[in-house]
Amino acid sequence: MKQTIRNGSLIAVSALLLGLTAPLAAHASTPPKSEALDWSPCGSGSGSGSGSGSGSGSDPRQECATLQVPLDYADPGGRRIDIAVSRIAAEKPSARRGALLLIPGGPGGSSLDDPSDKGQELPQKVRDSYDLIGFAPRGNAPSTAADCGLDHGDLALTKLRPWPTADGSVTENMTTARRMSQACARNGGELIRHISTVDNARDIDRIRAALGERRISAWGVSYGTYIGAVYAQLFPRRTDRIVLDSNLDPTGDFGRTQLSRAWLAGFAPGVEDMFTQFARWAAEPDNPYRLADTPAAVRSDFLRLAERLDREPLPWPGANPEVLNGMALRQSMLDDFYDPDDFPALAKLILAARQGTVPPAPEAPPEAVLQNVAAVGAATICNDSAWPTSTALYEKGVAKNRVEYPLTAGMPANAMVCAGWSNPPEQAPVRITDRGPSNILLVQNKHDVATPLSGALKLRSALGRRAVMVTVNSTGHDAYLDNGNACGDRTVSRFLATGERPGRDVYCA
Repeated sequence: MKQTIRNGSLIAVSALLLGLTAPLAAHASTPPKSEALDWSPCGSGSGSGSGSGSGSGSDPRQECATLQVPLDYADPGGRRIDIAVSRIAAEKPSARRGALLLIPGGPGGSSLDDPSDKGQELPQKVRDSYDLIGFAPRGNAPSTAADCGLDHGDLALTKLRPWPTADGSVTENMTTARRMSQACARNGGELIRHISTVDNARDIDRIRAALGERRISAWGVSYGTYIGAVYAQLFPRRTDRIVLDSNLDPTGDFGRTQLSRAWLAGFAPGVEDMFTQFARWAAEPDNPYRLADTPAAVRSDFLRLAERLDREPLPWPGANPEVLNGMALRQSMLDDFYDPDDFPALAKLILAARQGTVPPAPEAPPEAVLQNVAAVGAATICNDSAWPTSTALYEKGVAKNRVEYPLTAGMPANAMVCAGWSNPPEQAPVRITDRGPSNILLVQNKHDVATPLSGALKLRSALGRRAVMVTVNSTGHDAYLDNGNACGDRTVSRFLATGERPGRDVYCA
């Protein structure tokens, strides 16, 4: 899951999810549109507004529209909310196959600008064949926006990610969870209770219908893989070609207590694995940011530095809060592990902290954006599945996790806002199964901090004969057209353009 807002502000990574289906012909008939979308230039009214991913669109071909959907699908005739949608039409109408929905990560991410941005990285044959569709999921501005009115200090990543205190205590985390939950209950209104993965999946089906498509293709990334998997489970016959990229572990005990915790738990092995890659890089003799002579020394030096900063924090102007302590260093490490291109940024921070002087943090996004993304992330994770409320349970889990995974110091087993959430989930999580058409392609980097390969393999197992998985020998979060490799990119592009999918799971070395 990834929506990156760096340096002491926010990463709403917050928190997931072979009978062949005959391909649709380009001229396949479609049912009448329900609530047809009224497209207009982005920024002119429809689908425009402030917030992360405003739909302003750098490409003049991008259009925007607003779709109204039920706030509560249990009351379809009740209050409605807005979903902002964008598109760039297929570039070769005679070859048009349908619509390719770009499902963002997060929770808290938006794909409203993606038809103009990442969508333009798609091969020409794919752009010829599909209308590229983006949207701001419910709660994300400029769709009807959520806001919990959190304290400024609670927007810090070291609060949103539940780092325990230096001695491993979770007492402060439980206090923070209750405070944030109370703020969401007080300020979030009815909307905050109706933001979940299942709601997102049902909204996608409303978007499909409004587009006039009998079936829809999708490219879901990070948390978007869970939305895509849930959509394919709820509406299997309305799916065409589905690509799930950087895949979340969808498993849980389905007693409403484990599902979203599986995402957080994945950071422990994810960081350990990625640190091996970082330490190898940071020990290279010709590296201008070399940290030590050996990878083992890079690791031991990092752990000592984090412990020193736990005892003796440094001023960090512009950060939230304005101190670099052990928690902030560990969170910066996690942030920079999403993309190996950010390894130098982490090395420079470590080198500066060793010298006792840290340069100012980069400017944070506007607080309104942080509030919006934090509210959507909290609501989605907490409404998807219930979390334990026992302090003793978290204390036990954190103590064990700190020993097994020293780099993350117990954070992946700790209590998030959901430990204090006042509204229990209204429905059980959707169980991902092998029932449905065989039209899903998973693509997954071997080394991924946020969605580790171990979790992706669980999604692959759950989907059974419906899916084929491409494992890419590469490092970083987001595989296709980003941190993957040419072999993986070719395989995914071929599937989207032609429907040709490997006959079995493949490894792209």
